[in-house]
Amino acid sequence: MTAIKIIIADDHPLFRGALRQAVTGMDGTQEIIEAGDFDAARRAAADHGDADLMLLDLAMPGVSGFSGLMSLRAEFSSLPIVIVSATDDPATIRRALELGASGFISKSSGIDEIRAAIQSVLEGDIWTPESYQDGPEPDSDVTDLINRLRTLTPQQSRVLGMLGEGLLNKQIAYELGVSEATIKAHVSAILLKLKVDSRTQAVIQLGKINMAMVA
Repeated sequence: MTAIKIIIADDHPLFRGALRQAVTGMDGTQEIIEAGDFDAARRAAADHGDADLMLLDLAMPGVSGFSGLMSLRAEFSSLPIVIVSATDDPATIRRALELGASGFISKSSGIDEIRAAIQSVLEGDIWTPESYQDGPEPDSDVTDLINRLRTLTPQQSRVLGMLGEGLLNKQIAYELGVSEATIKAHVSAILLKLKVDSRTQAVIQLGKINMAMVA
């Protein structure tokens, strides 16, 4: 039997250990790659193109809220990503799914439930907590915003996330290893796609998506 390869991306070593325990208790053999921040998660996805699944914490160093999910979904479209988060209200779950997550696991879940979730997604299903009741996004502006965010390229999603963390163009250029002019071009494209006039307004728009996570 071929081993399943799972990337566990969470900045808390104890919770990575809990997820590892859940995965290693599943049938068959497993190969686990761990990542403690967003950059490591992205590198793991790039280095392991044959990975079967990524378990991704929403609150990771190096990324702001859903922007990490958006960036990874855009860059690694064939990699199923399951969000693992302590923030498990209906709005957060719904927005994670709308932005391309293949499932959502609450950090309050037991080991057996985590295993069931992973197995379900590996079989091609979408997993949500039992208590989650699906329904349409009540805010039409948020629906429109999500559709616009989906048009961003992977690099644009990453730049927007870094804008959300308060980084200047110069700092983003250094982090991404590109010229400041390239970042300015990305920012201009982001403003155009989000239909806003300034980077401050773009960050406010991103904040609307992440609002549910702050509660």
